Amino acid sequence: MWFRSYKQFGISVFLAMLVACSGDTGTGPKEVKWDRDACERCRMVVSDHFHAAQIRYLAPDKKRTEVAMFDDIGCATLWLVGKPWESDPNTEIWVADHRTGDWIDARKATYVEGNLTPMEFGLGAQSETAPGGLNFEQAKQHIIKVEKRFDHHGVHLMERLKQQAKRRQGVTEQPPTGTVD
Repeated sequence: MWFRSYKQFGISVFLAMLVACSGDTGTGPKEVKWDRDACERCRMVVSDHFHAAQIRYLAPDKKRTEVAMFDDIGCATLWLVGKPWESDPNTEIWVADHRTGDWIDARKATYVEGNLTPMEFGLGAQSETAPGGLNFEQAKQHIIKVEKRFDHHGVHLMERLKQQAKRRQGVTEQPPTGTVD
């Protein structure tokens, strides 16, 4: 009889330890559920094992770190801009090595251009330096430049759509030259 209660107690302790040990460590990259986790910025599924990124941060109103997943280092760095934890030294940025898929510290990585990436920022990360490689700050500048090039058309399109809506509502405003309705 006493054996049964000790056995149940032992099983309970074992299960409690197992649950406690299987939780999030609070540091480092998190396991990605490939083709299920969505990019925090663009909402595409994270499926490219060689260009994905993660940001582990502590939100001001939280006690535990949170991890945001991204399909491209470009989405990660653009999403981070303006966040309260952007400059926090405890914020971790992880990126997949474009050759092996291993997670590496994005701030220490070297970025090489010419990669086919999910959001077309074209940067592959690696832990070793490379001729013509970019450091993290240079990679961020490259990403901003690419984003401006892509977003340029979107800004003009939105402006044309607003002008069309005004004209349809009877507001008389001349469209800029070269605009097609």
